[in-house]
Amino acid sequence: MAKITTIIDIGSNSMRMVVLQKSSRFAFHLINETKSRVKISEGCYENNGNLQQLPMDRAFNSLKSFLNISKSLKSRKVICVATSALRDAPNSKVFLSRVKKELGLSIKVINGEKEAYYGGVAAVNLLHNNEFVTIDIGGGSTEFCFIKNGVIEKTISLDIGTVRLNEIFFEKGNIKEAREYIKKNIEKIFELGIDIPQVAVGIGGSIRAVTKVIMKNTSYCLDVLHGYTYNVEEQKDLITKIIDATSTDELKNLGIKKDRFDTIKEGTFIFNSILEELKIKKVITSGVGVREGVYLCDLLRNSNHRFPSNFNVSVRSLLDRFELDSNQSAYYGNNAAKIFEALKPLHNLDDKFKTFLVVSSKLHSIGTSLNFYKVNDNTFNFILNGLNYDFLHTSRVIVAHTIKFSKKSLPTKKDLYEYKELLPSLETMQWMSFMISLNLMINQDFTKPKVEYELDDETLKIKLPEYSFLIESSLDRLEKPNNLNIELL
Repeated sequence: MAKITTIIDIGSNSMRMVVLQKSSRFAFHLINETKSRVKISEGCYENNGNLQQLPMDRAFNSLKSFLNISKSLKSRKVICVATSALRDAPNSKVFLSRVKKELGLSIKVINGEKEAYYGGVAAVNLLHNNEFVTIDIGGGSTEFCFIKNGVIEKTISLDIGTVRLNEIFFEKGNIKEAREYIKKNIEKIFELGIDIPQVAVGIGGSIRAVTKVIMKNTSYCLDVLHGYTYNVEEQKDLITKIIDATSTDELKNLGIKKDRFDTIKEGTFIFNSILEELKIKKVITSGVGVREGVYLCDLLRNSNHRFPSNFNVSVRSLLDRFELDSNQSAYYGNNAAKIFEALKPLHNLDDKFKTFLVVSSKLHSIGTSLNFYKVNDNTFNFILNGLNYDFLHTSRVIVAHTIKFSKKSLPTKKDLYEYKELLPSLETMQWMSFMISLNLMINQDFTKPKVEYELDDETLKIKLPEYSFLIESSLDRLEKPNNLNIELL
């Protein structure tokens, strides 16, 4: 696979592009994301599905600009897919031929099931869940991918997109008919004969716009959309307010951005109808979708479109780009696990915290690449915004705070107040702070010493291969939780 790859997704409402760069075999990161509201399907549903000239011109000109960006970024591979608008249009070959002839780009028109599959591949690899249904609301259609135990079971595409329903129903004020149309289409899902999860992963601009309103309304502490989770029942009133808004001023006051005014009411109406019909209780917002799914299917083509077990693309990508020494990072990870296990009778933490401690220990030094001074604070901010994929919001906040309070005094309630809704107890975070601090102090001279740890009552006995004044003097200043004693051997 090319080191830098461009993926373009031509939807009914928007055209989007991502440019992704590999840093190692499976790791990658985003280097560009561009969006253009070309509305290629505008007017087509009232004209027997035929694409109209002005929207086709907008799409062509946007594609030309997208390819200029891709070329400037030295992308060696471009994959372009088109969804509902082009697969439904009788005259789509007019547009496809022009793009091929004048821009040299071959557009792959994918069917609804393939579109749903790509969304499922992105979600199952880049979100921290194994059982859910993806709901991807587009301009012409909505795709569903059902995932159980991390495996894609079924996919289905229904003709209930925002632009389609707007032209057929909403512009004419036929709201009741629109609801009946959606309900009738959703019956096809029940005919699949599968168990419907109570958790939905929401994909697409309309669903992300709704999530932003919810986050603003709840004063959520983390400015991260991907992975944000909410209970449907708790947000019913807010969702209804968006649907019932009678002016753009009302939408603006709710937190809807101007570029969403034309489709947000329809998109929210469709989304709410689906949630009700499928009896969904919880929604996880996805910042990834078809584009990332296309990329992953190419990247993981020899591994059934799944990352290896225990592989996290965000951690690996950050280490690839910013770690100072891979051997040192590996040592810190291994030593963190040893310290955690030795102290387990005292801290009694779940094993998930061992994973957090290992990740924190490996990533603690990446902020040095930005600035040696204030390295903990640099890394803290970097982690909050850099662990983009396959991490719960709680997980990334725990990792960030563990790093922030390494080689420092134990955190206090005041230190954790801003993110308290996503953090565990103060005692837990103090243990995490202590364990990473101990880990870093043991290897201050970067010799990767072979250390043995043994807990004797409330005394942690540390057997070093040779005496180190640097370690001894540092440990004397290290704040310890719960009257823990440390003895160097």
